This record gives sequence, C-alpha cells and structure tokens, in this order.
Amino acid sequence: MAKIDQVSPLAPAGFPTLPQIGGVRFAAGAAGVRYQGRDDVMLAVLQPGTAVAGAFTRSATRSAPVLDCQSKLGGAADGPAAILVNSGNSNAFTGHYGQASVSAITAAVAKATGVAPERVFTASTGVIGEPLPHDRILAKLDDLNAALSAEAIEPAARAIMTTDTFAKGACATLEIDGTPVNIAGIAKGSGMIAPDMATMLVYIFTDAAYEQAALQALLSKHTDTTFNCITVDSDTSTSDSLMLCATGAAGVDATGNTAFENALRGVMLDLAQQVVRDGEGATKFVEVRVTGAASDADAKVHGLSIANSPLVKTAIAGEDPNWGRVVMAIGKSGAAADRDLLTIRFGDILVAENGWVSPDYREDDAAAYMKRQELVIAVDLGLGKGQATVWTCDLTHGYIEINADYRS
Repeated sequence: MAKIDQVSPLAPAGFPTLPQIGGVRFAAGAAGVRYQGRDDVMLAVLQPGTAVAGAFTRSATRSAPVLDCQSKLGGAADGPAAILVNSGNSNAFTGHYGQASVSAITAAVAKATGVAPERVFTASTGVIGEPLPHDRILAKLDDLNAALSAEAIEPAARAIMTTDTFAKGACATLEIDGTPVNIAGIAKGSGMIAPDMATMLVYIFTDAAYEQAALQALLSKHTDTTFNCITVDSDTSTSDSLMLCATGAAGVDATGNTAFENALRGVMLDLAQQVVRDGEGATKFVEVRVTGAASDADAKVHGLSIANSPLVKTAIAGEDPNWGRVVMAIGKSGAAADRDLLTIRFGDILVAENGWVSPDYREDDAAAYMKRQELVIAVDLGLGKGQATVWTCDLTHGYIEINADYRS
C-alpha cells in the first residue's frame, strides 16, 4: 500500500470534538487485514429501536457487503443493530468468496454482540479483487465487543482510513422542544471519488428518534446536494456506503423537523468537503458554481464536467488561469449551453462574458488569484434559473504517485 507521509495541506486543524451519541458505542482494533501496526477494523453497536437508513454505490460491480446492506435496509427496528467495517481490502470482485466472507462476519458479529444477523451491517474498503482474510477479523470480535465505548468514535474514524491523510468527523447540536439533540458523523475517502449515491464510507449517528421511511427519504434528499456533488477523480467506487442511524436515546422525535434536517445536511456537507480536501495529492480546494442553466440538472452536469476535467484540474494545480479549459468543459458536457451567453468568473474576477474575454480582464490578476488554496470558479449560462454547486480539487503528480503504488 502506498505510504502517505504528509497530511493534506487542505486538512482541518485536527479531528473535531464530537458529542457522545446516546445509544451507540464504538470500538477499533488491529486485525492485520492488510496494514501492520494500525487499527483497521471498527465495530459500532446501537441500542434497540435504532432506525437505519442508507445510500450505496450504483456501480454495476458493487461489493458483497454493499449488496448485503442494501438487502437489509427497511427492516424492523425492534432490536439492536451493529456495524462492522474493515479497511485494507474491499471484498469486491471476489465472487462467491465475497458473500461467504460477509456471511461469516455477520454471523460472528451477531454471536459476539447479541444483535440479530439481519441487523448487522458490514462494509469493506481497500484493494479490489483479493479475497478478504475474514478470519483475522473474526479473531478480534470478542476484544472489540469488550472494548465498546461511547467515547471511541475517533478511533473508529481512524480505523476505516485507507489512503486518507486525516480522520474525518463532523457534528451538530440543536434543541427540539427544549431537548438537546446531537448529530455526529465520520467518513473515509480520498481517491476513487465521484459518487453516484454517497461517498466511500460515511457513518452518521443521532440520538433523536426518526421514523425509518422518513429517515431514508431525508438521507436521499440531502445526498443529492452533498455527497453527490463532490468529485476527486471522476471514479465511482465499488464500495461506497453511507449509513444514517437514529437511536432515539434523546427521547425526542425529530421526524419532519426543519432545524434537524438543516443540521443534518450541514454535517453531511462538512464530511463531503473534507473528503475533497483529502483528495489524493490535492493542493487546492475548488468550488464550482453554475447558475443560469436551463435546469438544476443541467447546471449539475456542467459543474461536474468542469470539476472532472483533467485539463481544468491540472491548470489549477499549475496555478494557470486558463479559462479556455472551462469553456471546453462546458461545451463537452452535453447539457444546454450558448457560447455567446457565457459568463465566467474566477472568484470576483470577471474573466469572460458574452462569449468573449472581458475587456477589463487582466491575466496578472487571475494568476495571482490562482495561487490561493481555496478557489471559486463561477459560470453563468444565461439560459434560465437552474443552478448547482459542486466541489473538487486539483490534479497533481501526487495523485499518480499514490495510485501507481497503491497495491505495493
């Protein structure tokens, strides 16, 4: 596995202090699935009655754990639930061995924790196409179960990392009818990021109660404007999994509460943007704002075309204000556009308008702007009211180094 020696320059100052979520306990341990000398498996156990919602990759080659989780969503929430995640091996493209590993892990977690097998959710992340040495995970389950603690969410976040350079966490606290409600989430993701549901692995927990079908609808709604609006390299993983768990331990029902919905979206967006900030080899965090499109859907198509363009991303890496590459990306997207109505800005700098470079544009100003770590590329299509925002990073030689070495 490629060794990541430095934390991303776009990383936050440190792992945030996350509130304890009543009704969920965590543990992390070293099973030696692929890595040596670090935790690579995490277990979370949730109290009876916890509602579980999820979103998963739509990849045609999605992994056995993803298929298993998808089959279990929407079931009764009467008993406790459990989540087991390993890093280092994705258990994807492993044929019948993959399902056998999932079955073995699910049965062992159920035995160790007392959770019904149909309420045990698993995920694996790492190298594709190698059988998962699940016996190493099974050997650690009793230790993990004994170590469960409401305070161990940060070790859990670190255990699910692969090429990540920092652990990712986010939280929110609000009051509903005078009762404090907490939301806390962790994520992993750095490369193979162009989600078509969520991103890599994300686990969000709240102590509010929430009706399961409504929780699923809420998660799907916010996924579209958070995790489905980020990209690092245009590649969608076989293992992308996002799970949202509502334990109800706070004793208050948040179903349909607008403040809760907004707080949840804030946590999701924070985690999604942290994934971009940890993009493999990234040195620039880029927001692409598209307005004036024929529809919101068209705006998103244009935004992702710009954000995924290797030419745009390498120009950003080289701090080159090559706005012609933005024009190119719009033209190739397939969504409606009119050359003579385009307006392009880099931050507050008007670069082009009416299909031509602005008479006030100065290359030196744009070049100075491109030296910033955080950039905004804004495009107005002049066609309608459609809008979308997506987030990406630059493409550097570091991305090549990490991925050329990934399996070594």
